[in-house]
Amino acid sequence: MSERQEDRWVREMARRHVRSLASATIDLDERARGLSRRYDLPFAESVRWTDMESQWGSCTMDERTIRISSRVAAFPGWVLDYLLVHELAHLVVGDHSPAFWEVVGRYPKSERARGFLIAKSGDDTD
Repeated sequence: MSERQEDRWVREMARRHVRSLASATIDLDERARGLSRRYDLPFAESVRWTDMESQWGSCTMDERTIRISSRVAAFPGWVLDYLLVHELAHLVVGDHSPAFWEVVGRYPKSERARGFLIAKSGDDTD
């Protein structure tokens, strides 16, 4: 392994460790239940962190499970809340139709959070 490769690997491992520590302090299931109550959304059976690189979150409707990328743990809480509301909304409407966005729109910072995520998607340092 070259010195350059070693430096890159050390930075990657440090980044993963920081993400792991940040996600360990947030109880996703509890946070999702609070948002479900506040915005009149169904409860998920399971909400957990996962190591996703190409998506911020996902919902498996049949199993009523939600997974959130551990990358999000370092983002502001209102962005995490938006992602949880977005995935919980899929338990109501499975696609990204206007009806789905109407449900997501119950969260007052949804447009702001979408803008944040669009900006972060173009940032390859994360």
